[in-house]
Amino acid sequence: MNRLKVSIVQMFIEKDKIKNLEKANNFIKKSVKDEANMVVLPEMFLCPYIESNFPIYAEKEGDFSFSSLSEMAKKNNVYLVAGSVPEKDDEGHIYNTSYVFDPNGNKIAKHRKAHLFDIDIKGGQHFKESDTLDAGNKATVFDTKYGKIGLCICYDFRFPELSRLMVDKGAMAIIVPAAFNMTTGPAHWELLFRCRAVDNQVYTIGCAPARDCNSSYISYGNSIAVSPYGQVLVNMNEKEGFSICDLDFEYVNKIRDELPLLAQRRLDIY
Repeated sequence: MNRLKVSIVQMFIEKDKIKNLEKANNFIKKSVKDEANMVVLPEMFLCPYIESNFPIYAEKEGDFSFSSLSEMAKKNNVYLVAGSVPEKDDEGHIYNTSYVFDPNGNKIAKHRKAHLFDIDIKGGQHFKESDTLDAGNKATVFDTKYGKIGLCICYDFRFPELSRLMVDKGAMAIIVPAAFNMTTGPAHWELLFRCRAVDNQVYTIGCAPARDCNSSYISYGNSIAVSPYGQVLVNMNEKEGFSICDLDFEYVNKIRDELPLLAQRRLDIY
């Protein structure tokens, strides 16, 4: 079984955490009706993407939001890549964390954003995640009955070493909950997803919040899926909605056989 139907959910983020969970649940139900096997939610889908919100909205693993997401996966019999949420640990550290649940509601992966988004673009965006967040320290790949899938969060995807490490661990697709902004999105969003797909011969999937022009941080939207040959399969606009794409992991093997980039690397040189 190598074909996976993935629903990419692009939703507006409310200030009310419960409303965001309810909205996510509704999109999951709609996705399953359209025969999705996996649903992906956006980065920080439980709260507006503002540094000061992260400590306020943060929960421990196993708390209300985690349990709610686990139950959504179980009730809908679907793999759920639960975007990302602010997570706090017992020591009070806060992380930008993505949980993955299997169709039985079991947690099968957890990725803490490893590269914190600290930028200051002249005349553009200023943001400093490290003011409130701590960084994770691992590459994340998880098993499904369809194949192995890599997972990272937004700014992580800019660092090619992390994507290659996930592929070295067996990833056939890389899923990226992300919230590029109106400065970096138009310049680099599609470019990065096509580049990582071609260099690593994997499917790449980017899931963003819908664009809210009234927010202090405006998401570019444009959630995307790209084939291992660099073809854009899904290119959403800025609006709320969801889109389903088919991932064929036999096609990944075909591309890697026909153009054996990974096998032809000169590891004696680099």
